[in-house]
Amino acid sequence: MVVKIAFFILFCLVSQPAWAETARALITGTAPDSDISGSVSLEEVPDGLAIEIKVENVSPGPHGFHIHEKGSCAEGGSAAGGHYNPDGVQHGFIPKDGFQAAHAGDFGNIDVRADGTGSLSLVIPGLTISGGKYNVKGRAVILHEKQDDFGQPTGNAGGRIGCGLIE
Repeated sequence: MVVKIAFFILFCLVSQPAWAETARALITGTAPDSDISGSVSLEEVPDGLAIEIKVENVSPGPHGFHIHEKGSCAEGGSAAGGHYNPDGVQHGFIPKDGFQAAHAGDFGNIDVRADGTGSLSLVIPGLTISGGKYNVKGRAVILHEKQDDFGQPTGNAGGRIGCGLIE
């Protein structure tokens, strides 16, 4: 019985590592009359950074979604700066292309259904909340008006319709 309890305690410690960090961003529309809302949950897991994105009140279709370099949603989201790109590489799709061929914040598109809701789940190896070269805490997430077509230099996704700070 003592061995089973010790194993259970060890399992709990290993499955919930003390180093696991979490963060969140609340998305709001960038226009004063916008109803756009959403959330981004981030959690460090053994395989990388798990990211869960949910949006509401967005026009149907694909919309580019990225982490941008600065932690500000001022000026209609423009104060967030460009895509988070610590390596100075070309635009791409980080889950497929990796850090050597995509901005660290290039998450591709979130598909929004006819009811105005959309969700996206990603795990990005090497991305962290804080610490290390590819940390995202204090930066902004941006929802774009159009689809990211992966063209250069930033995917042609149009204006910034939603923004949230990673805290």
